[in-house]
Amino acid sequence: MKIDSTFGPIDMAISGMKAQGKNMEVISSNVANIRTTNAGSGQPYRRLEVKLKADKETGGVDVEKITQDMSDFTKMLDPSNPDADSDGYVLLPNIDLPNEMINLTIATRAYQANAAVLKRYQKMVETTLELLR
Repeated sequence: MKIDSTFGPIDMAISGMKAQGKNMEVISSNVANIRTTNAGSGQPYRRLEVKLKADKETGGVDVEKITQDMSDFTKMLDPSNPDADSDGYVLLPNIDLPNEMINLTIATRAYQANAAVLKRYQKMVETTLELLR
């Protein structure tokens, strides 16, 4: 890949940090709503997912859209819950905490990797300026 701009590596790293920051925000929302049985529409909270796409202009990545995971809700027997059906079952959000934690770890590591690129680029510029003095 050819980098046409002096700031190409910076633009790529910043776009990755922004995208992973949004990803972490969505994952946090999923975890916070893991027990929300009524999200306002009479249905449980639906897990959200961030879809990323390549940004051809910067060579980085952008958030394409945030979509709802349309997989089935899980049922739990809890007759005392006000959201229980006539058989005593409550629909729970389609969120799996271990998977969310794995996704959060992946997003965090990707964010850290992009931050490391920025740090190394800064050191490279500092070294170049030092050599020119």
